Order: sequence, then C-alpha cells, then structure tokens
Amino acid sequence: MIKDNQKVFNRIMVLIDACIIAVSLILAYIIKFYVFNAGPGVGVLPLRDYIGLLVYIIPGYILLYYQCDIYSPKRTVRRKFEIFGIVKANSIGLAALIIILYMIVREFNFSRSVMAFFFMLNVFLTSLFRLVLRKMLRKFRSKGFNLKHILLVGYSRAAEEYVNRILENPQWGYVVCGILDDHVPIDTPYKGVKVLGPIDGLEAILAANEMDEIAITLALKDYDFLEHIVDVCERSGVHTKFIPDYNSLIPTKPYTEDLMGLPVINIRYVPLSNTGSMLLKRAVDIIGSLLGIILVSPVMLICALMVKLSSPGPVLFKQERVGLHNKPFYMYKFRSMAMQEPGEEKKAWTVKNDPRVTGVGKILRGTSLDELPQLFNILKGDMSLVGPRPERPHFVEKFRDEIPRYMVKHQVRPGLTGWAQVNGLRGDTSIRKRIEYDIYYIENWTIWFDLKIIFMTFLTGFINKNAY
Repeated sequence: MIKDNQKVFNRIMVLIDACIIAVSLILAYIIKFYVFNAGPGVGVLPLRDYIGLLVYIIPGYILLYYQCDIYSPKRTVRRKFEIFGIVKANSIGLAALIIILYMIVREFNFSRSVMAFFFMLNVFLTSLFRLVLRKMLRKFRSKGFNLKHILLVGYSRAAEEYVNRILENPQWGYVVCGILDDHVPIDTPYKGVKVLGPIDGLEAILAANEMDEIAITLALKDYDFLEHIVDVCERSGVHTKFIPDYNSLIPTKPYTEDLMGLPVINIRYVPLSNTGSMLLKRAVDIIGSLLGIILVSPVMLICALMVKLSSPGPVLFKQERVGLHNKPFYMYKFRSMAMQEPGEEKKAWTVKNDPRVTGVGKILRGTSLDELPQLFNILKGDMSLVGPRPERPHFVEKFRDEIPRYMVKHQVRPGLTGWAQVNGLRGDTSIRKRIEYDIYYIENWTIWFDLKIIFMTFLTGFINKNAY
C-alpha cells in the first residue's frame, strides 16, 4: 500500500538529506580554504572540528525539515512551494547555528564564510535532489507504478471537478477506482470513472484493503450521511478527505475561526479588511505614487504635448469608474480618442481598429502610457498601485448579474496594475478569467505579493497587445 511505501520512502529521504547536509558542510570548508585560499592558515580550525558539528546540525536540520513539511507527500504540491520550504528550513537552521555558535557557546573560530557557503550549497543540493526525484517519480507513475487508488463517496459537482483535475494531472499518480452513490445507477460513467454501487457498500470495499484514500464528495442533499461515512472510514484506518459540494462559495484557502470549540468558516476572507494591512498598503501607495509622479513627470509632459498636438480637445480624459465599496470616482487618463458627444464613450468597449482612437492614442494605449495620470488617483486615495482594474458603472451593473462573485473585487481599492494584468488578462480578454485572478489576489494579499506584481509589471513590460 502507498501509505506503507511512504514511511519507507521518508526514512530513505532522511538518510539522503543527512548525507547532503554532511557533504554541503565539507564542500563549504573545501571551497573556503582550498578554492579561495591556498589551504587552512594558522589558527584555522581543521575539517574534523566542522565534521564534529554535524552531530548537532544533522538532527536539528532533519527536525526542521519535518516542521516545514518537507517530508509530507508532494504529489500535488508545486515545485516553488517545495523549494520555499527547503529555503525556510535552512534559513531557520542557519540563524539558530549562528546564535548558538557565536552568541551562546561563543566559538568565534568557526568561519562565517563556511557557514554562508554551507547554507547556499545545502539549499541548492537539497532542492536539486528534490527536483530530480520529482521528475523521476512522475515518469515512474506515468508507466503505472507508485499509483494511489482513490474511491469517491457521493456523485456531485465536487466529484466531477475532482475527477477532472486528476485526469488533467496524471503526474500526480492518482487513480479514481469508482464512485459510490445512492441515486445514480450502477455503471453510470463519468470520463471513464463508473458508479460502483450504493454508499452502504463502503464497508465491504474498505474491508478488502485495496484503497489508499477515500474522498467524500457527497451532494449537498446527502450531507445527513456525512457523519456515518466519516465514522466508517476512520474505523478502517484509511486516509479520508472531504471535498465540499459548495466549493464555489468558499475560497480555496478558507479562513476559519475557533468559537469556543465550534469551527466557523468565513465565506470570504479579505486580508485588507485588517486595519494594519490596510494602513501598510496605503502608506506604500502614497510613497510609490509620489516617487512615480516625480520619476515619470518628463514622460507625462511629452505625452501631454503629443495629445495636445494630435487632435483638438483636452489633454486629460476623466471617466467614471466604480471603486472601493462600490463608490464611483473619476479615473484620469491621457486622452487617446477624438472628442465625442457627452456619454457616448459609456456605451461600448473600444474595439480593434476603432476609428475613434487617434494615431497618438494607439501608441499611448499600446504602451499603457495613457494610464500614467492614474498616479494622481492613487495619491488621492481613489486607487492603489496594485489591485483589480476598475470598470465603468454600466458594465458593473451588467457583469454583477452575469458573472459569479464579480462584486467581490470592490472589497479592495482598484489598482493601476494587478495580478490579472501581469498574467496577460488586459484589454479585450475574458472577464470571467480576469475575475478569477482578481479574487485570488484579494484572498491572498500580502505586501510581498504587491511587490511581486509591481516587479512583474516592469519585467513583462507595459506593451498591451490587447489594447485597441
């Protein structure tokens, strides 16, 4: 069974990690004193003293690896999260090592350079080993080995979504053996996965000990059976997971509260509803917009002259948009269209080869330079450097009824750039997909996420191929 193999696998991983830790420290010593120097000089501790540290370093680092979930199954975990766990564990380990050596034991003869090389080598070699191992395991699973067999209890939307994701990701090594349900006829297939029978057949299937996992995917109307099914699964000792049939209503990482022993799941957790987070983001917006205005003021001056000389009308164009808490505000842009009748621009999107767009306007739109005046919106407080892009009231009213969870985006300030935009969802692209990215940003906000998006904005450039 997979769960037995996992225990053996983890023990082997611990031994390999211990070897990598030892090799990293020895290599660090060699690099410091034999590559960058002509050998250990007078007063330098010999290699055996550093090897002696491994008696304490190896158990400590292995414990940290367990604490950082490095030995938990990684079938569905993205590579970047696995590497982040390795970096996190090594960072804590290095900090603890430095504190113990130099502040508590006060052994100043141990080279700080060796410790720095040890950190870099251990992170690199451990990450490299994990990436190679991941690739080997995926290839192994693609040939039908090391598979995890799963039984679904309940035919529902959740069951279909679960099957879809497993079929789309064969590298995970999951195999859905069938579904138990009281309402769907036996042998009814869904993408090759058949209904095996009613739910009361669960005990007989578990007794055969052929399943590695049970996934409870009951439809909402069958939740009365949930407690009994969990009890049956736990008595068998099989690993059990619950996939709710209301996943469209709750975030992927639900925010829970403990109300004196009663678990409470918040339907929507918005980190920016926290006063401290909100003030931090606003401070970054003020500083960032002021710096931006100062740095790009020559560019804005050139853009203003180009607009003024290209066609009659004002340099700036203001348009009503919907912002934080559904409150309207006027967003500023450099004018990129010929003058229109009042309210005319509210009726439709700009389309490809739109005759209303001027020659200069095409350049400004294509390079996103027309958006620069929004730095003043940010300074004023109507917008943020990062957030969902604001929309016109007419389209907000249209989309709020057509697109699920569309209005969630108005729980934060709209942004000059956003997670959807740096992922290519700009201009004439899918609104539904854009909302998915906006909601992900809202639910997973951190100041580091904002800085990442700002960095990606500069990295991917301001060219907008979907701007007309």
